[in-house]
Amino acid sequence: MCSALSIQNATRKRIANKQHPHSKRVGMVKADLEPKSGGSGDLLNEIRILIEDARRQTAAAVNVGLTALYWRIGKRILREVLGNKRAKYGDQIVATLSRQLVAEFGRGFEKKNLHRMMQFAEAFPDEAIVAKLWRQLSWSHFRELLPLNKSHQSDF
Repeated sequence: MCSALSIQNATRKRIANKQHPHSKRVGMVKADLEPKSGGSGDLLNEIRILIEDARRQTAAAVNVGLTALYWRIGKRILREVLGNKRAKYGDQIVATLSRQLVAEFGRGFEKKNLHRMMQFAEAFPDEAIVAKLWRQLSWSHFRELLPLNKSHQSDF
C-alpha cells in the first residue's frame, strides 16, 4: 500500500507541475520506481512484497489441496476397493488403478505413491483431525511421519 507521505508527495508534484489528477502519463521513468528521499512508499519494493506474499499464499493453498487429495485417495482406495483389509487381489487392483492414473495424470500416481496415500489414510483415519494437521504440515511432512510404526511416535 502507498503511504500517506507518498500520496502527499504525488499531490505536491501534480500541483507543482499543474497536472490534472486524471491526466494520462505516457510512461514511467526509472526514477518513478526508485525510493523517494524521506518517504517509505517505495513502489517497486511494495509490489515485490505483494507478489512474494501471493506466491507464499498460493503455495500454502496448493499444499493443503494436495495433502487433502492424497488423504482422500488413500481413504477411498482403502474403503471402496480393499474394504479396509489387505485383500490378496488388492495389490493387483492398486497396480491397475495406478497405471490408469499415471497415463492420465502423471508419475505422482505411481503404485508406490498410491500405497503411501493408503498408509496416510490408515495412519490418520479421522478426517477432522487430519484436516487440522494438513493446514500446518505439507505432504512432505506427512511422508516423513508414515514410517513411524508406534502410535505414540506419530502422536508426537
